[in-house]
Amino acid sequence: MKILLTGKNGQIGWELQRTLAPLGEVLALGRDRLDLADIDALSSTVRALRPDVIVNAAAYTAVDRAQSEPVLAMKLNAEAPGVLAQETARSGALLVHISTDYVFDGRKASPYVEEDATHPINLYGVSKLAGEAAIREAGGRYVILRTSWIYASRGQNFLKTILRLAQERDELRVVDDQVGAPTWSRLVAEAIAQIIVQVRAPNPSVPETYHLTAAGETSWHGFAQEAIRQAAELCAFKPRACKITAIPSSEYPLPARRPLNSRLSSTRVGAVFGVRLPPWQAGLRMCVEDAVQSGKLLSVNT
Repeated sequence: MKILLTGKNGQIGWELQRTLAPLGEVLALGRDRLDLADIDALSSTVRALRPDVIVNAAAYTAVDRAQSEPVLAMKLNAEAPGVLAQETARSGALLVHISTDYVFDGRKASPYVEEDATHPINLYGVSKLAGEAAIREAGGRYVILRTSWIYASRGQNFLKTILRLAQERDELRVVDDQVGAPTWSRLVAEAIAQIIVQVRAPNPSVPETYHLTAAGETSWHGFAQEAIRQAAELCAFKPRACKITAIPSSEYPLPARRPLNSRLSSTRVGAVFGVRLPPWQAGLRMCVEDAVQSGKLLSVNT
C-alpha cells in the first residue's frame, strides 16, 4: 500500500509518520515539498505519486488569523481538500481527511453527533466545513474525521503554552465556559491507522463522517489545572503560578469566536471500527509520561 501523507510536520501529521509506517510505503510531505495553496501542483503531484491512500493532515489552523486571511484559509481548507478528493475519485484511492468541531456553533447542550446541523461561527470553521462539502461532492471514497482540542508534546498548542506560562506568572486566567475533550495527537494518529486497515479490507465501510475525540469532558480551565498537576507530579515540573483563575470567554476576547460546546460523540467510530480513545486525563498522562521518558520536558520550547 502506498500512502501519501500531507502536513507531516503538524501535530497529527508528525505522529502519523510513525503509525502509518507498518501499513506500507509512506510518502510524507510538508509544505516545502507540497504546498496545498498551489492547486495545479497539488493535482499533478498526486497523479505522479499514484497513492492508494491519501491522509490529509495539512490545514490552515490559525483560527484567529483566518478572520483576516479568508482567501488563503479557504484555499487550504476547502479548495485543496476538494482537489485531493477529485484525484482519489478519479483513481479509486481512499482519502482520509481531518476536520474539526468548529463546524458547529457550540449551542447544543449535549455532545454533537455526526447528523447534527452544522453552523460554524468563525471563518476557520466555515473553511473546514466547505472542505468537507467538497470532499463529499467529489464522489470518491473518503473518511472524514472530526476531532477537537488537539495537543502534543511538540509544536504550538494549549498544553505547551500553559506549562510555559505556569513557570513565568504568579496567576493564570483561563477560560472556563468552553467545554470539550482534550485529545492527544498520537491517539488520533493510531486510530487513523486502524481505520485505514479496516476500510481497505475486502468489505470496506461506506464513505462516512465520524467524530473522534478522547472520552470525557472538561473546560480549558480544567485542562490547565490537570496539565500542571500531572507535569509537576511526573517530571519535577515546578510551576510558579499558584493561582489558576477561571474566567468567562468574554474576559478573553479573540478575533474569532469559539464554540462554547466542543463535545463530540465518538459512538459511531467506536461502533463501526472499534476505535475508542481513553478518557482525556489518561491520554494527557500518556503524553506527559512519553515526553519525560524521551527527555523532552514539556516545560521547554521544543
